[in-house]
Amino acid sequence: MTTFMKRCSLATVLLCGGMQYAGAQQAPVSANYDHHAAFSPLFYTADGNEFRSSGGQPGPKYWQNSADYKIDASLDTLEHRITGTVVITYKNNSPDQLPFVWLQMDQNIFRSDSRGTATVGAVGDRFSNRNYTGGFELKQVSLVSNGKTTPADYLVNDTRMQIRLKDAIRTGGSLQIKIQYSYVIPEYGTDRSGRLQKRHGWIYEIAQWYPRMAVYDDVLGWNNIPYLGASEFYLEYGNFDYSITAPANMLVVGSGALVNEAQVLTPTEAARLAKARNSDQTVMIRDTTAFYKNAAGNRTWHFVCKNSRDVAWAASRGFIWDAARINLPDGKKALAQSVYPAESEGTHAWSRSTEYVKGCIEQYSGKWFPYTYPVATNVAGIVGGMEYPGIVFCNWKSARGGLWGVTNHEFGHNWFPMVVGSNERKYAWMDEGFNTFINGIATAAFNNGEYKTNVPAQKQAASLFSANEESIMNTPDVIGLRYNGVAAYYKPAAGLNLLRNVILGPERFDYAFKEYIKRWAFKHPMPTDFYRTMENAAGEDLSWFWRGWFINNWKIDQAVKSVAYIQDNPENGALITVQNLQQLPMPITLLVKQENGKSDTLRLPVEIWQRGSNWTIRYPSTSRLSEIVIDPEGALPDVNVGNNTWKP
Repeated sequence: MTTFMKRCSLATVLLCGGMQYAGAQQAPVSANYDHHAAFSPLFYTADGNEFRSSGGQPGPKYWQNSADYKIDASLDTLEHRITGTVVITYKNNSPDQLPFVWLQMDQNIFRSDSRGTATVGAVGDRFSNRNYTGGFELKQVSLVSNGKTTPADYLVNDTRMQIRLKDAIRTGGSLQIKIQYSYVIPEYGTDRSGRLQKRHGWIYEIAQWYPRMAVYDDVLGWNNIPYLGASEFYLEYGNFDYSITAPANMLVVGSGALVNEAQVLTPTEAARLAKARNSDQTVMIRDTTAFYKNAAGNRTWHFVCKNSRDVAWAASRGFIWDAARINLPDGKKALAQSVYPAESEGTHAWSRSTEYVKGCIEQYSGKWFPYTYPVATNVAGIVGGMEYPGIVFCNWKSARGGLWGVTNHEFGHNWFPMVVGSNERKYAWMDEGFNTFINGIATAAFNNGEYKTNVPAQKQAASLFSANEESIMNTPDVIGLRYNGVAAYYKPAAGLNLLRNVILGPERFDYAFKEYIKRWAFKHPMPTDFYRTMENAAGEDLSWFWRGWFINNWKIDQAVKSVAYIQDNPENGALITVQNLQQLPMPITLLVKQENGKSDTLRLPVEIWQRGSNWTIRYPSTSRLSEIVIDPEGALPDVNVGNNTWKP
């Protein structure tokens, strides 16, 4: 305590403190705003530790387990059946001994008695079954050790399988699991996979097609939320070596690199593909005249995908196939390619798909983090839009800006969550929302803004804060379907835009966001890892924003309350009083116009709301004010713009 403070009585101290803000700060007046709640010092419920640092980066003892897959599968086009054998090598890098392991059995959602079926309303929805299958049919589940195979002790419960071990997997140890399985491909796979019949044959989009390891992490241990449809995936990283045997008249594309081109491509296709790898213009590899019409028997397509969390593939005898080069940072290259039926061909439709793939991946790679797969494949089929590592499924009817939008969005997912491996089952906003945010920046950059649209945040308030609103911080299976798109996609993306454009500025935001991606590439971040990284890298306490925008449904309502002139003389200056009438505080921007034609833009930080909902600004006017406008560019989703403008 200073000597000055010691000499003051309590009343004098209060008066002395108040003099600093005379004419600038009044007591709180808004019943909808509590500054103590907004700026509460208690936000993080736990301190950083040796696994996850208080600064937001992985700690010195951070760990995660891994899973490598060797898969041999065949496609029966008469019965629409996949039959396969998967050998999983699972490594325990945790400090715990594991007496059992869990696997995801997502095809079981298509059973008539699944939880996913039971939790869909009578009227159905996007994620409801349109037909039922038997799910995974298991022929054999065994453990492999020292070349010996023994039957596994396992239990399947809905979309999960537990394998109980005689000897626990020790830290640093590994387990090899061999599963022989089959399943019937559903025609409509909850808009994530399926099959579509077109004029030249069936299109198969195959995903969630093998038993996959569940994640064991330092936060929850085993992550065993059942697959119900709306919530997506949480997967371990590893290397994939997989082979697909299909009728010889089919073209197969998949995640990763095709490693036996000489055995499955014609010399003409191989030559054209080589040309495409060195071309910035789209090169036709296979058109409608080159179908394998007379091919008999089967072909086996062999793919390798490294450091990935999943793989998917597609097959059809009726695919048109084109490709072009992707230019990556540091002189590296990748291949963009598209496969689509004749019905999707056209200069306003899928004939531009490869251009779109190349354009968005080059933008994301230069702006945020280099693309990590050798090939990027866009598949036209029954799926409206779904992402997997290095391959995406988009609707065959998409065209013009709609095709750009879905292609851009699905390939954006190769950064969230394919590179930054968040838990989609619990936190959809950490992949869908972050991806929607980077989609907007890519759209503005693509082809000189060909598909750019300018919708100010101010005009988004009605949808962001609708009667159906729910907190972003909910699992997708809990959020109502009428608001899920806002809560998972648009509101978190709008939040990142507020951080970038209003709170931090692009330079500080971009640096921190890239730091988050770099730190958590091929790892498993939690929400607080994101919060802490952004705060530490940008140098800003943002707990008030996380609390209001992501955890609660706090709204924004800034208003001009009044204008007065010092000694009733505009030449002495004006006192402008503004208000924060809802619970979420934000920085404020004021456009102030004078009758003499002069105008100024004032920008004040969020801290003006730390002591209440009113703030008075002394403005050096030289004539009467003619107009004051809060947020003149519409950067804030203000729920009541009617009080944003003052005129005498």
